[in-house]
Amino acid sequence: MAKKGKPSIEIYGSWCKRCGICVAFCPAEVLAQDDSGVIYVKDPDHCTGCELCELRCPDFAIQVRQLKKKEKAERTVEKMKGELHEDLEKT
Repeated sequence: MAKKGKPSIEIYGSWCKRCGICVAFCPAEVLAQDDSGVIYVKDPDHCTGCELCELRCPDFAIQVRQLKKKEKAERTVEKMKGELHEDLEKT
């Protein structure tokens, strides 16, 4: 059985009504809300993967996934490719 890596948190901004319930229920204080009410992942390394934010969100605007190490590596590679592409477009 593959070991699980750190959880990945996705916030769907267009679904979120900025109620702050996810921020209030996060026991590790991973989520935060900026001055305009937008929810963001403040400290992803402290996420325990408890999924309380996802379970309590009335708008289904947040998803917590337990990434396997292979998925995490693939996601990192894709992110790096995207950043490289952006850098090349700037030059």
